[in-house]
Amino acid sequence: MQIPATIRGRWIPPGRPMGRILTPMRRGYTLIETLLSLVVLALLLGIMLPRFGAVRDQLAVNDEAGRIAAAHRRARTTAILMSRPVVLTISADSLAVNEADSAPTWIQPGPAASGVSLAGGMRQLTFSPVGITTGLSNATFRLTRGDASRTVVVSRLGRLRIR
Repeated sequence: MQIPATIRGRWIPPGRPMGRILTPMRRGYTLIETLLSLVVLALLLGIMLPRFGAVRDQLAVNDEAGRIAAAHRRARTTAILMSRPVVLTISADSLAVNEADSAPTWIQPGPAASGVSLAGGMRQLTFSPVGITTGLSNATFRLTRGDASRTVVVSRLGRLRIR
């Protein structure tokens, strides 16, 4: 009776040469599997990329609406704290707060810097020392980018709504 031979824990059938051991095939991906995965990935990206663009547009418009609201709060608070009239200038290129007839004390880039368009021209809101806007009934700022849009409405009493 012959005893089966093993090398490194592997059984070698009788009649096989001892010098060469057949190792199992290495595991991996074939070219067809890789190409099929790339095709599926390309299809998914083709479906999802337009949606990502719409999400980016909506995020940019929401961010700019929030920046206009923050500039409004800053100008109103400044007018109340300094007990002086303060002017908030909102244009496509900049958001600026300044005391009446003086250089801006605070200035930030406007909605155009992030590709958001502001309907209408430059608007100035003047806040009285008690925080009420003077010289207007309601101010409406319409922000758009792509299909995304938001409207910021400022009432005369200083209430702010984003729709």
